Amino acid sequence: VPIRPGTDGALLLAITHEIIRKGLYDRDFLVRYTNAPQLVNADPASPEEGLFVRTDDPAPEGCFDPQNQLWWDRHTDRPVRTHTEGADPYLLGSFRLDDGTPVKPAFQLLVDRLKDYTPEWAARITGIPAETIRRLAHEMGVTARDYRVELPIPWTDAWGKEHESVTGNPVAFHAMRGLAAHSNGFHTIRALSILMTVLGTIDRPGGFRHKAPFPRPIPPCAKPPKGPGDVRPGEPLDGMPLGWPADPDDLFVDERGEPVRIDKGFSWEYPLSVHGLMHNVITNAWRGDPYRIDTLMIFMANMAWNSTMNTVEVRRMLNDKDENGEYKIPFLVVCDAFQSEMVAFADLVLPDTTYLERHDVMSLLDRPISEFDGPVDSVRIPVVPPLGECKPFQEVLIELGSRLGLPAFVNPDGSRKYRDYPDFIVNYETEPGSGIGFLAGWRGKGGEKHLRGEPNPRQWEMYEKNGCVFHYELPRSYQYFRNWNQGYLEWAQRHRLTRYAEPIMIQIYSEVLQKFRLAAKGKWPGKRPPERLRKRIETYFDPLPFYYEPLEAQVTDTQRYPLSAVTQRPMAMYHSWDSQNAWLRQIHTYNHLYMSPRLGERIGVEDGGWVWVESPWGRVRCRCRFSEAVEPCTVWTWNAIGKQPGA
Repeated sequence: VPIRPGTDGALLLAITHEIIRKGLYDRDFLVRYTNAPQLVNADPASPEEGLFVRTDDPAPEGCFDPQNQLWWDRHTDRPVRTHTEGADPYLLGSFRLDDGTPVKPAFQLLVDRLKDYTPEWAARITGIPAETIRRLAHEMGVTARDYRVELPIPWTDAWGKEHESVTGNPVAFHAMRGLAAHSNGFHTIRALSILMTVLGTIDRPGGFRHKAPFPRPIPPCAKPPKGPGDVRPGEPLDGMPLGWPADPDDLFVDERGEPVRIDKGFSWEYPLSVHGLMHNVITNAWRGDPYRIDTLMIFMANMAWNSTMNTVEVRRMLNDKDENGEYKIPFLVVCDAFQSEMVAFADLVLPDTTYLERHDVMSLLDRPISEFDGPVDSVRIPVVPPLGECKPFQEVLIELGSRLGLPAFVNPDGSRKYRDYPDFIVNYETEPGSGIGFLAGWRGKGGEKHLRGEPNPRQWEMYEKNGCVFHYELPRSYQYFRNWNQGYLEWAQRHRLTRYAEPIMIQIYSEVLQKFRLAAKGKWPGKRPPERLRKRIETYFDPLPFYYEPLEAQVTDTQRYPLSAVTQRPMAMYHSWDSQNAWLRQIHTYNHLYMSPRLGERIGVEDGGWVWVESPWGRVRCRCRFSEAVEPCTVWTWNAIGKQPGA
């Protein structure tokens, strides 16, 4: 079903609208495993507007969501604590607490939000006929309801209820980063998660399945530093470089509410930037905003090009000088395995190796590669020695950390802790004696333990003997409903995949986002955004998803530029690194522009003909190819194939 780029959220919201309208949602799943029935304060004058109402019991310490919210019970027509034995909560309706506070179930708020998101509305935005949207909703809802899967696997949920089998609603979605890449992508992804949730397809047979170390608490426990005072020379950072703010007080800002990081991550400008914002670094460093820097280190070829999507301006910034004739970014260090475009701008080049020449780890602690049935990690073992002056970048980092005396890399007496990168991988622990390191397999002094155990000096050797992969298969009773599976949650806590064995409720309604909105409205008792950002926070930190046109479309003359252009990565050159290989470039000798035959006919070009592609940012000549799979108002090409002259 071809769709106009950036409009996926409209489609997902309209499908959810139809599924709820037809009563095809999984009520039992919503009640037991999500926050859909939890009561929300609906008083616009309250300082707790939009927050869940809770019992008076003190909340336990921890970064999990305490189960002290309220339902409105259908049997007693009274508010009760969630998951009270025998209670059956309303999903729809409006109620008042004894103190007069108006409340609504979160699901009612979702229904209110979706009221105007009809298939006809979405058809005008997406280009997909309303009848097609209705058909998709009907197929999904009926399949989930009437073709349920049941596996004879007993399990016990987090509230102690024993289940004789595992059931599943066989509707699955596959979405990569494309949905989130649009400037309205955050709420698009939220809309997708809610659609999967109302269908009841989370971690069940036939639906979306978790991979270790997930699921994690919502939000996860790791938090960034909270202010400039958490960054002290010669001491470890008081917080994580990356994290998940749970409320405004977790932001990394100064006393004026302004950013501390050069990329402005975890500030009021980008509060939930859980991966950081590397594509902002060059621009901010060039502007001196929030401060000037003297050295910028960049790892991996063409990070600036692929991340900013504005190659002309980025190259100008890297060459730009101030009024004194000094470069605005004075010293640029580039670590690269190839003579890439970025290397041409470097003051210092650290020649890296390829993957064939070094040790690497695909760890549960970073970008895990697990399977549905249990944790997986793996290693790369070098097959050829490094050439010339090349050195694996991991080794460079170990060397720098050791020479600088960073606490994680030296012993208490200041001596070097790790010989090299392989030694670091074997002996590093998340905290002394934790037994948790970068690799989960063959731990313990003799390699007899898994997931948690003492460092094993022969760990690399054991990985190599086992195909470089470790795979732990969970007991079948732990493989489903992991958010609420008592056996799995206790197992995950023992092995430190999570800190707590508490149920992880699916968030139909995001109280975290509402806390940021309250700060923008002046109702939060802690940190509040600068005046210039309040409207933005209040608008976009909505606890329920909504659709808005991508920001770039809002500032573009769509009459002059009526088409959307997108890119995707060719498998042969998934990263821009690979496009530096001359022999790989021979696989893709042309970088075609793909378009619908209908578009070609409309503009008078033949398959294989040449066209000029213009945008507000520039003009490029391309050779086009026709494809019936392309949406008629869209063109696309491969990413990272085209090179500037001389590259």
